[in-house]
Amino acid sequence: MDMHFKRKIAFALSMGIVTTGLISFTLLALNLGFSKGFVLTWLRSWSIAYLIVIPAILLIGPRLQAQVDASFADAPTRSY
Repeated sequence: MDMHFKRKIAFALSMGIVTTGLISFTLLALNLGFSKGFVLTWLRSWSIAYLIVIPAILLIGPRLQAQVDASFADAPTRSY
């Protein structure tokens, strides 16, 4: 496995932890409040979201990045 692929996987795993953690925590806190079972509910929601997000980042991410790169390929760049 080459270094570039390892870096992509490490980024996906790290970004998945941060994004799913923040989103699930915020949504549960807003909708349920900090009730007695908040932590267990949050961990369960976070783990489900994490299992969904990681494949999405690894499978959809490169295709989306290629489309974005192609969209901006002809755009002039500014240097400030």
